[in-house]
Amino acid sequence: MHIDGWTLGLQTVNVLVLVWLLARYLFRPVAKIIAARQQAATALMADAANARAAALAERSQAADQAAQIAQQRGDLLAAASAEAAALKTSLESAARADADRLRLAAQADLATARQAAAAADANRASRLAIGIAAKLIDRLPQETRIAGFIEGLAAELAKLPAATRAELSPDAPVHLLAPRALKDDELAACHAALARVLGRDLPLPVTVEPALLVGLELEAPHAIVRNSFRADLAYLQSELLAHDTDHA
Repeated sequence: MHIDGWTLGLQTVNVLVLVWLLARYLFRPVAKIIAARQQAATALMADAANARAAALAERSQAADQAAQIAQQRGDLLAAASAEAAALKTSLESAARADADRLRLAAQADLATARQAAAAADANRASRLAIGIAAKLIDRLPQETRIAGFIEGLAAELAKLPAATRAELSPDAPVHLLAPRALKDDELAACHAALARVLGRDLPLPVTVEPALLVGLELEAPHAIVRNSFRADLAYLQSELLAHDTDHA
């Protein structure tokens, strides 16, 4: 084969034309296709990474929500348990309070019943004592039912405070109570005994009070002096009631 300068030049031109053609119609389109595919692959990889990150974030969020739900459930259970315990304690306290009230009410009712029974017994005893006293008094002479109590009435009057005795004057009504009308000598003895204590004589209007049974009583606006069977029986009755109350 004969190679000369023209042949080499033509071959060189052919090569250059071929390279230009390949570069223009083959290499550039292929490079563009490759670049486009690389971009697409990069985009797919980015989308995959974003999707993976989103999935991880959703899974983390779901885990957080599950933990919050579990915490809320635990809090609700704890609150319900505490409320149930408080309700139980409240019910037990209310039951104890009701039981205490019922017990106290029963005790009060029992004490009231005992006091009522004691009062009834005392009243029956008082009536019996009055009945017995009345039968005994019927045997006493009429004189002894008054005369034997004049000095005792004066002694009881002397026990009053001096200021109270000083208030007894003709200006203040003073009544002498007796189980029957007094004879003149009995009334005179009463005047003398009371004047001896008071240092002065007072008017003594007499009021008949059969309930006294035996004895005398003196009533003034600010003082009462008793020396009678009625007063003694009332004192005994109060003592019996107080004794029964202390032992109830």
